[in-house]
Amino acid sequence: MSTFEGIFPAPGLATAGMAYLRRMGDLLGDYRSVAGPLPRQHRVWRLTGPGLSDLAGPAGEPLPVPGRDELLVRHDAVALCSSDVRIARLGLDHPRVTGFPVVPGHEVSLTVAFVGPELRDAYAPGDRFIVQATMILDGVARAYGYDLPGGLAQYAVLGPRALPYLVPVRASTGYAEAALAEPWACVEAAYAASYRTTWRAAGTVWLAGDGAGVELGEAAGWRPRRVHLDVRDAAFAERVRAWADAAGVELVAGAPAPGDVVDDAVVLGPEPERVEHALSLLARGGTCAVVTTGPLPRNVRVDVGRLHYDGLALFGTGRADIAAAYAPIRTELTPGGRLWVLGAGGPMGRAHIRRALQRDAGPASIVATDRSGRAPGAFGRIAPGVLTFLSERECGDAERLAKRLNDLTGGLGFDDIVVTASDASAFEAAFEQLADGGVMNLFAGLPRGTRCAWDLTAIAHRGVRVVGTSGSSVDDLSQVRDRIESGVLQPNRSVAAIAGLDAAPDALRAVAEGRFPGKIVIFPNLRGPLPLTSLNDLSGVLPTVADRLDRGHWSHSAEEELLRTLT
Repeated sequence: MSTFEGIFPAPGLATAGMAYLRRMGDLLGDYRSVAGPLPRQHRVWRLTGPGLSDLAGPAGEPLPVPGRDELLVRHDAVALCSSDVRIARLGLDHPRVTGFPVVPGHEVSLTVAFVGPELRDAYAPGDRFIVQATMILDGVARAYGYDLPGGLAQYAVLGPRALPYLVPVRASTGYAEAALAEPWACVEAAYAASYRTTWRAAGTVWLAGDGAGVELGEAAGWRPRRVHLDVRDAAFAERVRAWADAAGVELVAGAPAPGDVVDDAVVLGPEPERVEHALSLLARGGTCAVVTTGPLPRNVRVDVGRLHYDGLALFGTGRADIAAAYAPIRTELTPGGRLWVLGAGGPMGRAHIRRALQRDAGPASIVATDRSGRAPGAFGRIAPGVLTFLSERECGDAERLAKRLNDLTGGLGFDDIVVTASDASAFEAAFEQLADGGVMNLFAGLPRGTRCAWDLTAIAHRGVRVVGTSGSSVDDLSQVRDRIESGVLQPNRSVAAIAGLDAAPDALRAVAEGRFPGKIVIFPNLRGPLPLTSLNDLSGVLPTVADRLDRGHWSHSAEEELLRTLT
């Protein structure tokens, strides 16, 4: 007998939620409320090494047993993401993978199946949640589906430190649309990033380069703990010494020692080598300012993986004023501006375009490009006069594509560029298309150590900026949940295919190959097998489910029929 055999849910679901469950009928209602004995075993997929060929499972294992202050949760829907594929491709080189095996799946909708005795005042079987994938546990960044077991398993145990990262959802919210709140929250977070506009208080600064004629400006009011003074101009060095003495700042002569890190680096003058070295020394969340009145003599190789995963800020000024480089970085789209989305045919590219089109003060023009040529079909006839699709394949080469883009902007460039394609060459090409004051959003993550060559004169003299975010916060996820449950956001429209847990390898390969223009959603607890099935082909596999699609889109009604049929 399982530890849980014969244990049924304790009372405690909200009356409105229970009424909703009763309306759904016995089978579906029983599933939603976890009414019945729990299984002795559950099935799990584990990635045992780099490469999708190392995906082992779905192994039958004893159902995990929660402790007194833990929850046993059932994974109801898991949306697959290119990040899941990236785990397999990169292995231990992935910034969030600390070891194998890995249970992938971080876009998860779940239900509480059993509650440890110490949590029964706060939780009950049948309570539903979505997971904020990025967690800080004991001061260490962890991630669901990376170094914590994820959604490609029927059940999991969550301890007390993970519980603050559960966001409740209504009983009436669909499982697939709830799971898709996580990628939408990442999209929203990309436009809400904030960067420091001063040196880190009590942090470490490196002042490097020439320094002739440069002033601290408002930076004289900032209070780091230590400054490495590594400049050639004697007059500027003397001004910094006087400031440090008056401000009580520790002053160290020369560059940081090998192995040291700094919170803020300021390169004074057009010195590419210094900038590259400064970027390599930055701590997580660090800033690098390029202060130069002249152009840089060559492109600078920038670690774009660190910009994305470590939240680095890269900015500059053409004035001889250090503080001027630290002007706030704009992360929201320019109202009435020109937007280019790279990788627009994929699910995340489509999400960024939908968000732009839904904004009250959105862009006046949007250019969507994709190498697959799927972008036009992904949106159909929407936003005429605003949205233009270009197939990179049809353009033939980078030079022809650049000419088409230049024609579309009248040579002005783009105010905003969002890159959802994980390709260093795309990052380099996009940088060249930024208008004065333009912002490039590195939404797609590349491994740390991936470098792009950029002319940072544009950073210093034209106000160009590059931002990159990874993941989202509980607040981001809660806000997206609210938009879904109010009907403002309809993530079901991004579902392109569904599958049961057995089909996980095929589904991950489909993501890797870009086989579908939208999201693949796996339902881990279906009673029978369901192969990876496009919604377009659903009528031949599950005709009663296909009959309940909403004009070809996934819907609450279709999901309910799926669960009635296969749970």
